[in-house]
Amino acid sequence: MKIVIAGSSGLVGTALTDSLVRDGHTVVRLQRSGSSAKKQNGKSGGRNAKEGGPAQKNDSGKIIDIAWNPNTCDLEGEPFGAEQEEVEGSGALVNLAGASIADETWSAERKAVLRSSRIHITRELVCSLEKLEDGPKTIVSASAIGYYGNRGDEVLTEESKPGDEFLARLAQEWEAEAVKAEALGLRVVRLRFGIILAKHGGALPQMMRPFKFGLGGRMGSGQQWVSWIALQDAVSVIREVLQNRAVSGPVNLVAPQPVRNADFAQALGRAMHRPAIVPAPAFALEFALGEMAEAMLLASQRVVPSRLEQLGYKFAQRDLSPALTSILAER
Repeated sequence: MKIVIAGSSGLVGTALTDSLVRDGHTVVRLQRSGSSAKKQNGKSGGRNAKEGGPAQKNDSGKIIDIAWNPNTCDLEGEPFGAEQEEVEGSGALVNLAGASIADETWSAERKAVLRSSRIHITRELVCSLEKLEDGPKTIVSASAIGYYGNRGDEVLTEESKPGDEFLARLAQEWEAEAVKAEALGLRVVRLRFGIILAKHGGALPQMMRPFKFGLGGRMGSGQQWVSWIALQDAVSVIREVLQNRAVSGPVNLVAPQPVRNADFAQALGRAMHRPAIVPAPAFALEFALGEMAEAMLLASQRVVPSRLEQLGYKFAQRDLSPALTSILAER
């Protein structure tokens, strides 16, 4: 199968590309036109990149980079020499594009970047598909459990109502742009990601940092719920929904066992063989990070993967402690 990926250079996009190409699929990576080819896994962009790295373990698969202009929703031939026909005949588009939520504090300018990199990009991706004669029949588009807002101990399924905070409104608008592709006759799957746990990227290395110095512990009261998923399962779920045409609509991409923040800290401390006894007071987090602290560190989201369990998906990592031990043992 040929799969088009937007946001292929991120944590999930890189792992998904490696997994697909290893199994013989073709991955078409959309690169913003006007920028230089991005390096990934030790290889530079370009058509049929073959310089090595984990994505090239199976020679029957290949990677094709094509230029895309998100301001005009045009697939272009430059700078990589690829034609629009590279996307024709593809089975699906996976939209993982979006600037990192946690890289900077949320100034008005940063919020605009977060919105544009999700809402605008998704809108223009759907616009690009309208111009194809034989384009993807499925869109798998990223969203986030921030959709639900701060909900205390409430158990949240895909049917739960949305929240009203910044991240919740952002996720709602993000999903709304993806849903517009249904008018083109496409199947649309909206993946609401929890915290993705991986040793070499995402949130976990940042969470581990204070523990390395013996300063790890709960954040705020520690009673807020944390919904997480191992990167291995995140990739497997994407591949599952790509294949299963019965799946559409929202899907909570989280493990079945959310935990309270204090328990997460204890589990991480045990996995790292470090103490977890130094709490981070809520007022200190709010002083340092402002609105971002409340939304990302102190908010409570007890999310469960109801749709995945209905589908009978078998999680490789269901419980936090063994998941962390396995992840940290990776090379």
